Amino acid sequence: MAEGNRFTNNPLNSILRSKYARDDDWMRDFLGRARIGHVATQSGNQPFITPVTFWYDPGMHEIYFHTNIVGRLRANSEGNARVCFEASKAGKALPSNIALNFSIQYESVVAFGNIRIVEDEVEMRRILNGLIARYFPGMKPGEHYRPITPNELRVTAVFAITIDSWSGKRNWKHEAKEDEDWPKLEDQWFQ
Repeated sequence: MAEGNRFTNNPLNSILRSKYARDDDWMRDFLGRARIGHVATQSGNQPFITPVTFWYDPGMHEIYFHTNIVGRLRANSEGNARVCFEASKAGKALPSNIALNFSIQYESVVAFGNIRIVEDEVEMRRILNGLIARYFPGMKPGEHYRPITPNELRVTAVFAITIDSWSGKRNWKHEAKEDEDWPKLEDQWFQ
């Protein structure tokens, strides 16, 4: 079990407010809709977050992305396979006449797992074509674009995150709670 949070005694990968928690089906769907993810790696005591386009494959329960063949993300991953991945979406800002009730609509998935660099060329092609299909559905290699060349594979690092645990969260209220004894906010504050 993960080390507990010193303020709540909850595991670090659990959701504090269970009313916002989402189930596995919701998380799979959300990862199919989210456009950008963030991979957190570490080198020594320094954490790094890298934004990536990604593809979640529900059959493999893995998250895939690619980068240049060399770089900080690859070096960090080779030094420490434990990673965290996050994808989120924000909605409208929710003002309030109570300072602690200002909020924003949001939904997110956070996944914990191990990262590996994919070396097999067949798997690399499957993943890279899966990434293209995710962002450009209906486009086919050899028909709509030139297929991936061996030279392109040599200069591309393809990564897979095997998910050990994950959590999904959605807070999509339509308005923030306000104090009825305080003057209501003017319409200009609402988007």
